[in-house]
Amino acid sequence: MNSVTIQMRQKGIITLPVELRRQYQFNEGDVFTLIDLGNGTLVLKPATSKVAKYGDEVGRIMAGEDVNLEEMLQLLNEERQEYYKDHYVNP
Repeated sequence: MNSVTIQMRQKGIITLPVELRRQYQFNEGDVFTLIDLGNGTLVLKPATSKVAKYGDEVGRIMAGEDVNLEEMLQLLNEERQEYYKDHYVNP
């Protein structure tokens, strides 16, 4: 587990380091859940999983295309394999 120091700015704004935003593909507008563990310990985690996000993205792309269920499942499988490779094989 890595640790990074960040500073709270005006109105409680904090900025996630660019390295983490790139690593986890966080984008402007992403929603997070802040969990208070007590004693000033906080955990920040994405409110939606990347798998759900990718599924929504594929659905939007396919919405206007003439694609059958088998083709869509193949595309989703390819996305899943790419996600696995990016996050578990070559993190």
